[in-house]
Amino acid sequence: MNRTLLTVTCLAAALSLGACKIVKTPAPGTQTAAADASGDDARISAILNDTYDQKLLPLVKSQASEFADLRAAIAAGLDAAGQAHGHRGAGEGAAWNFAAKGQGKVVDANLESRARKLELDTDGDGKADLTLQLGPVVKGTALRDIAPFYDFTDFRDQIEFAKLARALNDKAAAALATPEGDPKGKTVTFTGVVALKSPTEAWLVTPVEIAVAP
Repeated sequence: MNRTLLTVTCLAAALSLGACKIVKTPAPGTQTAAADASGDDARISAILNDTYDQKLLPLVKSQASEFADLRAAIAAGLDAAGQAHGHRGAGEGAAWNFAAKGQGKVVDANLESRARKLELDTDGDGKADLTLQLGPVVKGTALRDIAPFYDFTDFRDQIEFAKLARALNDKAAAALATPEGDPKGKTVTFTGVVALKSPTEAWLVTPVEIAVAP
């Protein structure tokens, strides 16, 4: 190889090495979620792991009022009941969210669709007073909005905040001990959360636990 060709070859090799960038492989468990929407799943999963069992369930169980007492308080004044027993969601006109517990007899049920539900009679008049939604399709954001530690300002935007609500609903529904066979006539004990914008609104409860009497 002549001297000119050798010089060119060495220069090309040096330039190639200079353009290389050494990237360290992060240690397991040290990766952080992306700040944009591509990292939402990881961030939401981390929030659930940190708060659902440790903070949300204890909050709902400790603040749950007996259904009959809560219904009477709301009938006397929704805002007053909300200030005493509930927590309001973010945004103008947001619903009051109440933790409630009680029991009732199943008067109707839908366990065939993805939006499974039980209709309960809690006062013995034979009519349903509330609906327990069992999922896996669960409506509303009551589980998120009952908790003051889920603050909208901590999230990138409304989309990420909505993803948190959906993830909470999914986790709660997956943990429910749903009844087998025809539950009509059976007594169900529940603890959950309901969101209300008016005192006459139908009660759609998102339960965190239920028990069906044999």
